[in-house]
Amino acid sequence: MQGQLGLEGIPSKLVRVTPARLATWQQCPRKYRMAYLDRPTPSRAGARAGATLGAVVHNALRAHFELRVDQRSPERAAALVREHWKSDGFAGPEQAAEYRERAQEWVAGYVAGLPPDETPVAVERWVSAPVGSIIAEGRVDRIDERDGELVVVDYKTGRHGLRVSDARDSLALVLYALAVRRQFHRTCRRVELHHLPSGTVASWEHTPESLAALRDRAEQLAAEFQSAADELELGGDPVALFPVRTGTHCSWCDFRAHCAEGKQAAPDVTSWSSLEVG
Repeated sequence: MQGQLGLEGIPSKLVRVTPARLATWQQCPRKYRMAYLDRPTPSRAGARAGATLGAVVHNALRAHFELRVDQRSPERAAALVREHWKSDGFAGPEQAAEYRERAQEWVAGYVAGLPPDETPVAVERWVSAPVGSIIAEGRVDRIDERDGELVVVDYKTGRHGLRVSDARDSLALVLYALAVRRQFHRTCRRVELHHLPSGTVASWEHTPESLAALRDRAEQLAAEFQSAADELELGGDPVALFPVRTGTHCSWCDFRAHCAEGKQAAPDVTSWSSLEVG
């Protein structure tokens, strides 16, 4: 069904849905309000080292695939990490240098394991397409073609390894796959999480039923945050419509400075504390 019928039989406006919006709403509705609805937007916390590290790796891999095939090599990939390096959020120059070396090793090792002529269909591609009552969209790290079908590839650089269930149950990957299917008019069932620190891949091949189930979940969440946003615009109570949901994630919240409950629920952490110890 393309949208939902309003009272007069006219399809209602489709809700734009990105993985970040879904994840934020699920984690904490108050955070969603501050991130997407409050104007002016409340000030955010400073850069986190883990996020900086992930961005550098993504940028280096994007640049790698933009090179001609004969220019690609593990050594060149490592150099691209150095070229794109930023030290935002790290404890200091020594820690930043340590993780720059690690990132170079991850990226060089990853590239060494790829087919030498690997040429993705798209890299860092923004996709957007109507799917049911939502517009599924977001930036896909990589889209591959294998055996005549498209594959969604998402890079991960966190300190924890990944499981098959992480790929199977990911709403983000399903949003990407659904948008890719519609935008490219191609079959896209397989989704993969590539964990560079461990060199492992968590993958899942969806069935029509599993895609539909996760799409339904995304539509449900989108309906929730859109309904709350509509009521807020009509003068609804922001505290009631967007309740705080506290937990350990409060230590990392971008809007921690503006949330007394979050500060009470979890301790302050350094901007580099998500990095692997040792």
